[in-house]
Amino acid sequence: MDHVQTGAMPARTQDPRVQSAIHHWAPRFVANGIALTDFQEVTAGIARWEDWCGAWCQRGALHEELGRKALADGFGLSAGEHLSRAAACYHFAKFVFVINYDEMRAAHMLAVACRTLALPLLRPAGVRVEIPHEGAKFAGILRKPEGVAKPPIVVMCMGLDSAKEEMDSNESVFLARGMATLTFDGPGQGESEYELPIRGDYEAAAKSVVDWVEQRTDVDTARIGLWGVSLGGYYAPRAAAFEKRVKACIALSGPYDFGDVWEGLPELTRDTFRVRSKCKTPEEARRHAATLSLKGIAQNITCPLFIVAGKQDRIVPWQDAERLSREAGGLVEFLLIEDGNHVANNRAYKYRLQSADWMAQQLGLPKV
Repeated sequence: MDHVQTGAMPARTQDPRVQSAIHHWAPRFVANGIALTDFQEVTAGIARWEDWCGAWCQRGALHEELGRKALADGFGLSAGEHLSRAAACYHFAKFVFVINYDEMRAAHMLAVACRTLALPLLRPAGVRVEIPHEGAKFAGILRKPEGVAKPPIVVMCMGLDSAKEEMDSNESVFLARGMATLTFDGPGQGESEYELPIRGDYEAAAKSVVDWVEQRTDVDTARIGLWGVSLGGYYAPRAAAFEKRVKACIALSGPYDFGDVWEGLPELTRDTFRVRSKCKTPEEARRHAATLSLKGIAQNITCPLFIVAGKQDRIVPWQDAERLSREAGGLVEFLLIEDGNHVANNRAYKYRLQSADWMAQQLGLPKV
């Protein structure tokens, strides 16, 4: 496991599932908008996994109250920040909490509501969008840098347990460099997870999104980048192999073949995949995981590709990223972070800004 010292000792013996969540994902929480003290205090008070969602919702409610008060007092910028932090808390309340579907979904809707309320208050502002897909719709968030008439755009693919409400800190590095961002919940992700199962042929989802982008007049549709995190680090290069309108792709700690890493995944991850794939049994989920593969496909990736992996990753072996770097058919930059965990969230400063600079160059923007 990716162990991290949280600085706070639990008051009593913790459920192994709680310990697993803390050890695997602590750096991710902090890197993606959760205050360290919030993480320490909330997780120290959770003994049973069944209490995880409720505890994080309580902390989310604190930030939501601050945001709504700031909004009522006319401090919109502060309100946006408070509400975005509330959304992150609510998101992490539900992120792999599939043991109580109704409680998970209620927390999720709080995350969506807070982030949606925050969007017009942010700098730069964002708007909620809906993207048609095979008779359904993907919910997304579009943000554009201020003062740029038709910026290039980075389409951001979520992972197994991430959603668009978690992406503020990831969006910001692209926005600051003059790129628009479009985060969206694809099949089995975020708002889509209740109706659409996870699918390995993510190029179908990407096609719907790129088709939607091409209809817009406020972004440069000739300069589209693709970004994916964790399982999205599989989805993005998989989509890039088929979707040739994509000019550059970033893949962060994605599996090469999800079936091959299945047995080594945390219990919470396997169970979440089963639920979001609409599989009835663990064995059915394992078989479905094998359909998420780049075997025979990686060589069709011809756009520039930036791959990041942490050598201490205990969820997806770094060798998966190395294999993708060898087999991809275009120009590849492979950044292996020796002391990085999964998505190198414990060393985000070693890749997050660097990958944004790389994407800006690929999409023709000047250095800043």
